[in-house]
Amino acid sequence: MGLLKKSPFGHYLFVKKWLIRIFGVLSHRRYRGFNELQIEGSEIIKDLPDTNVLFVSNHQTYFADVTAMFHVFNASLSGRVDSIKNVGYLWQPKLNIYFVAAKETMNAGLLTRIMSYAGAVSVNRTWREKGKEVHREVNPGDTENIGIALKDGWVITFPQGTTKPFKPIRKGTAHIIKNHKPIVIPIVIDGFRRSFDKKGLRIKKRGILQTFQIKEPLSIDYENETIEEIVEKLEYAIEQHPSFLKVIPKEEIEAMEDLNETRKWEY
Repeated sequence: MGLLKKSPFGHYLFVKKWLIRIFGVLSHRRYRGFNELQIEGSEIIKDLPDTNVLFVSNHQTYFADVTAMFHVFNASLSGRVDSIKNVGYLWQPKLNIYFVAAKETMNAGLLTRIMSYAGAVSVNRTWREKGKEVHREVNPGDTENIGIALKDGWVITFPQGTTKPFKPIRKGTAHIIKNHKPIVIPIVIDGFRRSFDKKGLRIKKRGILQTFQIKEPLSIDYENETIEEIVEKLEYAIEQHPSFLKVIPKEEIEAMEDLNETRKWEY
């Protein structure tokens, strides 16, 4: 790999590789040390094509979730099944992994700007800005950039657009699926909200079991399924459909933030 080779977004791959290595080493004990990451289904990863793969997941913290995914994906590609033992798998990381993140979040400080270089596809929220409700049109450039990322490699997205549980799936994710026809891999995580603060940068509690389940690719009829049908399919796949509330212990439901807010179906 040449020192001057860039990603489609103009980022030097040599710099990106070292950022992934450094952040990977610094964060490894958060998943294998202070807390334990229990992984299921990672054998799926090594058989995926190199491009046009979309990972969809529920969301519990800003950064700890996606960092765990970088660990699990690269470990699996290095032959480790359901394990991130020995951080050496990050010496030659997969560099065409991207994650969708709010532009407001990624521009919040120097650390997040540096992390953004590791693979963020920044988008403008259409429903919220600086803690206030807004209603703005979708920026065509944002969806175009996600398409560019899919054409170049793998993209991680959190289709609820928030770390609050059981919020609606944003329809934009379904539009991206219909337009770009990626392989869609659902991921269900748990324990991150108890382990870390909301940003996922500070360890809140140790000794927490974090779970990370990778499911089989979704079967989607890109031409005939409606946006609403794809949205519902995503809700079930990442276990955020309202029906899943029936199997959650009452005390856990009471601990969830703002769960009784009105559900708003919007992009």
